[in-house]
Parts: sequence; C-alpha cells; structure tokens
Amino acid sequence: MSGSTKNTGENATLEKALSRLNFKPRQLEPGHVWLAGAGPGDPGCLTLEVLAALAEADALVYDALVSPDIVAVAENAELFFAGKRGGKPSMKQDDITALLVRLAREGRRVVRLKGGDPYIFGRGGEEALALARESIPFRVLPGLTSGLSALAATGIPATMRGINKAVILATGHAAGTDDDLDWAAIARTGQPVVVYMGMANLPLIAAALLDGGLAPSTPAAVIVATLATIAEEA
Repeated sequence: MSGSTKNTGENATLEKALSRLNFKPRQLEPGHVWLAGAGPGDPGCLTLEVLAALAEADALVYDALVSPDIVAVAENAELFFAGKRGGKPSMKQDDITALLVRLAREGRRVVRLKGGDPYIFGRGGEEALALARESIPFRVLPGLTSGLSALAATGIPATMRGINKAVILATGHAAGTDDDLDWAAIARTGQPVVVYMGMANLPLIAAALLDGGLAPSTPAAVIVATLATIAEEA
C-alpha cells in the first residue's frame, strides 16, 4: 500500500469515528470570548471543542506555551501573541484583558488560548472576572492540565490505590517570597505534589520540602519536555 493510499484510509477511519460521536460544537458568536485550554502541547491532546473553536475564530490571543501546530489551526484568525513564558517578554495581564474586551466589542469571534487548562495556574479566572465586569459574553473550554498529563506520559500515576488518596497541584513561582506556600505543611500531608512553574526555584522548593519532613530518598521527577517530545527526551 502506498503512503498516500494509507493516509487516505486512515483519514476516512478517523472521520467515521468522529461522526459516531455525534459531536455538535457550539457556534462561536461575534462579540464573544472563549477562554480555551490547548493542553500540554501535543495536538493529539487537544479537545474537539477547542479544535472547533479555533477553526471558527477570527481573533486568537495565545500564550507562548501553545504549540505552533495548534496555533496554525486558526487559519482564519488574526493572531495576537501574549507571551507568558517565564523570563521572556510578555504582555501585562491588564493589557491582555483590555485586548480581549476591545476585540469582543469590535464584534470579533475571540479565542483566548492558553497552555494546559485555563483555570489551573493559567489566570483564566482573572480574565473571566474582567470579561464579566465588562459584560462581555464568554465561555470556558477546558484543556488537559500539563502537570497531570506529563505524569501520565512518563508512566507516573498521579494516584495509586493503597498509596495516596490525594494529589496536590502547587505553583513554585513564588518560592522564596512573602507569597510563598507553606511547603512544610504540604510535606506533612505525605501526598504527591505536582509543581508548576518551579524550575527557577527548584533548589528552594526541594529544601523546603526536606525541612518539612520529607525524606531525602523521596522519589522526584523533573519533566521539562512537551508530550510531543517527551519520548525522545526521556
């Protein structure tokens, strides 16, 4: 079988499978903003809802953590890059929300695309409140959160019967500041901790968890790849 024939057959199989879902995406209306999660980077982890929204959008405000392959789906949209990668130039949060409001009032179909899930350390809640204050219609499209997806991709279960009854999602961004978490209290729970945005402060976080009572032999993993590249980088 030639490559082109094989691809045609695979596409037909995928289209047939999608048709069986009876999936009917909501229409993105002019003047509306949809806060969407792009997942952990692999296009295969993109939800159907977000995929459909990107195809409809005529304005896309996206973060640096979003895969270029996913951005390319919004072929009819004007692109607005918001940045949001640690240590790199980024739009201020107030400027981002002002842009969303302006685009909506211009009658645009706006997708605000974030890596992972917009409501897990994505400042999606702040943007939702800002849109609500300005009476801008909005909707939230969930995405696979990167922390848990990365664990699964590397074969690390977030929960295991008989071992843990909870998993803690924490941000490491404020480590060493007055806004830091009580890492000692987290350590005392004895539950797995998934730290987002923690690379720069990793020594501080590790020391704080040890000070909180975790044993030096406690297993730990640092995942710095995306789901698209993690197999090669592991």
